[in-house]
Amino acid sequence: MKYVDGGVCAAKGFTAAGTHCGIRKNRTKNDISLIFSERRASACAVYTQNLVKGAPIEVTRKHLEDGCAQAVIVNSGNANTCNANGVYIAEETAKLTSKALGIKTEDVIVASTGVIGQQMTIDPFAAGIPVLVKLLSKDGCDDATEGIMTTDTVKKQVAVEFEIEGKKVRVGGIAKGSGMIHPNMATMLVFITTDCAIVPAMLQSALSDCVRKTFNMISVDGDTSTNDMVSVLANGLAGNELITWKNDSYDAFYKGLYAVMEGLCRKIAKDGEGATKLIVCNVKGGKDYETCAICAKSVISSSLLKAAMFGADANWGRVLCALGYSGADIDVTKVSIAFESSAGRINVCKDGFGIDFSEDNAKKILTENEILIDITVGDSDFSAKAFGCDLTYDYVRINGDYRT
Repeated sequence: MKYVDGGVCAAKGFTAAGTHCGIRKNRTKNDISLIFSERRASACAVYTQNLVKGAPIEVTRKHLEDGCAQAVIVNSGNANTCNANGVYIAEETAKLTSKALGIKTEDVIVASTGVIGQQMTIDPFAAGIPVLVKLLSKDGCDDATEGIMTTDTVKKQVAVEFEIEGKKVRVGGIAKGSGMIHPNMATMLVFITTDCAIVPAMLQSALSDCVRKTFNMISVDGDTSTNDMVSVLANGLAGNELITWKNDSYDAFYKGLYAVMEGLCRKIAKDGEGATKLIVCNVKGGKDYETCAICAKSVISSSLLKAAMFGADANWGRVLCALGYSGADIDVTKVSIAFESSAGRINVCKDGFGIDFSEDNAKKILTENEILIDITVGDSDFSAKAFGCDLTYDYVRINGDYRT
């Protein structure tokens, strides 16, 4: 497997575009994006678990009932959530997109991100969608990525190439997400494309399991949003034999999909609102995967731990504390903790007790912008990762006036 450029345009048969249509006040930033497959594709999605859901999710769920789609239309600047005319806007957006592309309305995935409860009209979409269709190109991923950003400070794209039965297969994705991010799907939009030939049921299986191990393992601030969606289109143009069951070809595709999703996870967590550091928590040795995952999520979600990482303070007691209230069935007398970065590695706790270590070396390690918290809770082969960031002054500044 190798990483390649192109994001959602890396796979065969996919083009993308982004432009400004008037939803956002800032005319220098794109606020609407389009992804298009030249062939109708297998498609599936995973959505937020928040009981309050954006109108686009209701429409997209309906459109994906047959397991197929051909285009994704998404806007930023307005979440189209808690709007009286929200479903109408989402449905009309799909109709305008299908008409401009010459495809079925039911083959359009609709998504939105931005401020909740703000009124919308269809006018910006009516003006912007025909422009988007004309702008579609294999080089359009950058513009499309910009069109889905809100408080994001960097564009988030990942693509990989690998082989299935001697055929080159590509999987690529783009994402937005910076704040309101917490396990169980967060305020993120993720769009993934692949030229792999795979039936919808197997695509859904791979996506759901990868989400469980990647996007459901991110936490920036403890808030789960209303519009979260991860969708995948698979158009089959790679030419591999259609994947209809969990065989070696399915495993190869799964690994490629997971690589893209983990890569996007790291980018989302590192770009958390106000963040200066990516924090990855790796827990191994639990009695099963779920035990390790509960531990890792608890540590990465701890505000006290996140604040300590901002200050480069090797306060390992906050790690042990988070493990203790996680609800996981572990033996705290078997817990060992180490901090690691490009500046080195330092052990700070063994068998549930503190050990002597150099505070100066620990400070040096924790000053880097990517930190690994490596935890052992037992002697099994199970492990899980969680992704987060530090908690800084800027997080409050950004969210103090997000709406205004």
